[in-house]
Amino acid sequence: MKDLRDKIVLVTGASRGIGQYISQEFASRSSKVICVARTMSDGEHPLEGSLQSTVENIRSSGGEATALSANISDFEQCEQLIENAKKIYGPIDILVNNAALTYFVPIKDYVLKRWLKSWEVNLHAPFYLSHLVLGDMIAKNSGSIVNISSAAAVGPGSGPYGGGGGNEDIQNKPTRQGGGTCYGAQKAALERFTQGLAEEVYDNGISVTCVSPSLVVPTPGTVFHNLVTGFDDPKGEQPELMAKATVLLASLEKEKISGRVTYSQEILKEYGMIDDARGRGVDPNIPVSGYSRV
Repeated sequence: MKDLRDKIVLVTGASRGIGQYISQEFASRSSKVICVARTMSDGEHPLEGSLQSTVENIRSSGGEATALSANISDFEQCEQLIENAKKIYGPIDILVNNAALTYFVPIKDYVLKRWLKSWEVNLHAPFYLSHLVLGDMIAKNSGSIVNISSAAAVGPGSGPYGGGGGNEDIQNKPTRQGGGTCYGAQKAALERFTQGLAEEVYDNGISVTCVSPSLVVPTPGTVFHNLVTGFDDPKGEQPELMAKATVLLASLEKEKISGRVTYSQEILKEYGMIDDARGRGVDPNIPVSGYSRV
């Protein structure tokens, strides 16, 4: 595994949830972390969490981090973000595309403005931020991009729906009520993007990977959307596991990992970092993304 000491890491969506824990995990490995989100200070957003609190947590533990506020749905702000990050620390060594925007509503009720905004955050931003850091990574012949996906990429299953073939239990799935179609399509596209980019830059010393939680992670966002019963939901996955899986992917040599689409507990168990694993990628009865098996 690569030594992450003094590596320059940029994490989007770092004000709360998985992104906060990913930032803290990289800092614990002595990386220099650039924490990115829109919410700079506590109280600016209805959900708990801010860049200020993430950076304070890192610094109080002896780590090094800087907060940069940016709306990554705006390409000009993406450009300014990378420029500012380079002024502070230098070229980015590791990019973690974690930020996400979700509106769980059926297609018939989707507002066009929100549809477009979610694509900008969930797919266009990972593309453009990757585009912006690749020049320096190629020049150094090294670098890592880790994209954070979701079980939503799996979809509700093969048709026909309603019995008589395909996934006959579709009527028991929450997705039958709609709501995850847009987000799921974006995450499936992100997984395909991961493998395509990994192929493009393989000869340039750059690793590109993608990881999803094996189980729903209790975060301010998932609690708000009622995807878990609370932060102590026993059926959930603690955010530390996603953080460790992300750092693991960034630390592995590209020959071992580039192009991999995986799940948190799957990859951690594979590399001996946990003994007991459950959920997607581990339990054969739970469907996985097609890109995680090709």
